Amino acid sequence: MVDHGRHVFDALGMTRVIIEDGKVVFVGESELEYCPLFKKFRGMESITPEMVRENMEFRIKDFGFCTEKRIVRADDYITFGVSEILSTALEKGQIDAAVIAADGCGTAVITDPHILQGMCGRISGLVETSPLQVVLDAVGRDNVLDKDTVPVDMVRGAELADSKGFKRFSVTVCKPEDARVIRDRFGDRAIIAGVHTSHINRCGVSTMFDCCDLLTACGSRWTREVAKERGVLVAGNKVEIFGITDIGRELVLGKLESIGKRPYNGEELDEPRPLLEYQG
Repeated sequence: MVDHGRHVFDALGMTRVIIEDGKVVFVGESELEYCPLFKKFRGMESITPEMVRENMEFRIKDFGFCTEKRIVRADDYITFGVSEILSTALEKGQIDAAVIAADGCGTAVITDPHILQGMCGRISGLVETSPLQVVLDAVGRDNVLDKDTVPVDMVRGAELADSKGFKRFSVTVCKPEDARVIRDRFGDRAIIAGVHTSHINRCGVSTMFDCCDLLTACGSRWTREVAKERGVLVAGNKVEIFGITDIGRELVLGKLESIGKRPYNGEELDEPRPLLEYQG
């Protein structure tokens, strides 16, 4: 029998989800009641554990999420998100590689923009994963931290990209301390994208703005408040993406232009509810 392993996510609505051997075995309570992206793409008016379970099961059937049937290559899914920005940057040669975290491989160094999009375009909030051979075949076992344990460690992922000789690479981070270490160690060679920010406190969000090149707002009130204070580039009116540094703004603007969009300019907001004010 094929073993599809154990995979843990803080998925849509900041809901803890555990998938074991291709089946959803646990769904926690959702912290968000509403997400505009899932309203737009899946018609969800509200987020409930039942709807989260249904969505996770749909992903398993649709693209083999967390199973050995995983589809690993894709084009843009939502047209504008961090994975879309970085896959475009990879395609244009603005970066040489992307350090990502995904089901089946943990932290990996990716050079193919379609694999980057396939692995990251439809997932979020990875906490823990198990090796999937179909994924390891696609990304390359020498491009992951450990083919047997597939850990999630973005600092070590940046070190792996550096050891492979990549001059400029992106890294997605969800921990302020990781952003600080990577920036201090690799300087502007690393394009740092802050993701999964809903559970970062205000101090941590400030660190993310200090160290990241671009950042997603997610369900956090603090990301939006600090963005206003810093006067950064804002893209989108749902789950905003902020261009912080010169290269961050360049990548965000480049992706916007490629899909015929412009930066946010005061349009009516349709944001997650309630915005989270994490104090940890």
